[in-house]
Amino acid sequence: MNGERAEDRAQTEHNLEEKVDFRSEAQKLFSDLKATSTAGPGITREPFGPGEQAAMELISTYAERKGLESYYDGAANLVVVLPGENRQKPCIVCGSHLDSVPHGGNYDGAAGVVAALLAISRMKVEGIIPRQDIRVMAFRCEESAWFGKPYIGSSALFGQLSEQDLTIGNRAGNENLAQAMFRCGAETERISRGEVLLEPNSIAVYLELHIEQGPVMVARKLPTAIVTGIRGAIRHKVITCRGQAGHSGAVPRWLRKDALFAMAELINTLDEHWRALLERGLDLVVTSGIVATNAEVHAMTRIPDEVSFCLEIRSQSVDALEAFYHLMRTECTNIEKGRGVCFEFDRKLYTAPAKIDEGWVNRLKAKSEQLGLPAETIPSGAGHDAAVFSNMQIPTAMIFVRNENGSHNPDEALELDDFLAGLELMYHTLKEPL
Repeated sequence: MNGERAEDRAQTEHNLEEKVDFRSEAQKLFSDLKATSTAGPGITREPFGPGEQAAMELISTYAERKGLESYYDGAANLVVVLPGENRQKPCIVCGSHLDSVPHGGNYDGAAGVVAALLAISRMKVEGIIPRQDIRVMAFRCEESAWFGKPYIGSSALFGQLSEQDLTIGNRAGNENLAQAMFRCGAETERISRGEVLLEPNSIAVYLELHIEQGPVMVARKLPTAIVTGIRGAIRHKVITCRGQAGHSGAVPRWLRKDALFAMAELINTLDEHWRALLERGLDLVVTSGIVATNAEVHAMTRIPDEVSFCLEIRSQSVDALEAFYHLMRTECTNIEKGRGVCFEFDRKLYTAPAKIDEGWVNRLKAKSEQLGLPAETIPSGAGHDAAVFSNMQIPTAMIFVRNENGSHNPDEALELDDFLAGLELMYHTLKEPL
């Protein structure tokens, strides 16, 4: 019987290949998406900017060519639909985002959109009509690099953006979030009132494929894996340490109020706390990715009176996030007293950790075994739109695909065979009735 099933499957795949070469389709889509980048090196697709919009239109054009429905929702996300038998049933949602960090890679986010699009395109080619609608969603502004807050397109759907969020300026300082969203067609008045644009109970499950953004799957030689959880984060876009300027040769250490040394002491102290907490088994990562003195006045011979930096704390544990944040503020107070400086904080941005549905983890593991793929699990250190769906109590699942050289850099190197393995897992999962 197993042999018969394998023979039937091989024949089906052969027939499908005669109709559509999905390897070539994937290659072409990724190549075309690469061309939407607005700056190099790497890929730059600013949310609500020309690169992201060009990527949205590329996906929409492909969908329409395949006979799929497409439209933009109230948050200006692109939605592609394979209609089901019963269009009133809660739908299946899958997808990811199309924006990138500045000078990032071509697969972060986009791989999930392409995989979901090709999966339903294959179902369309095979004449498979699912029991309910399957929606592929290409979200706006998942990356926090541009406005300091992640998951903008998906959060807006569930009334999770505040009026204060909408006043956040982009990194160039020339437009706030409300202006950017309105320019792209989002219903910003409804969003500012916290209206729900997509009812959570209208969704049966959210499934996202994404590249792994760290080295674990490469080290473990896993082409695919199933995600078990997503880290949350506490962020400050700008923390400013203020001290007192002085001549570098004339002020002794004991009379200095050096803002840069104070900031350096804070980062070093946090690193020591981080190391100690990891030894106790806590899940935690800490990063300061932007540091700057005042370019209008800084000089080699001037003690800096001002330094600004960002800070990000991530963990799968809410308690760990809050405890480390409190520890950081305590260390700031101690350094203020010892060095005669002060720390000023902008708005604290919080992103909740997210749980992956255990039933769906088991479902994906079983399907992986059937397809001859590793039924291995891995937590996600990076954040994803999936976290928004999970925290709205929607059953949520994620497939990871191996990716060389990490992410958020121009050297992302997704192997097409690994992508196609993830696509196969997604296709067969979507094809089975819920």
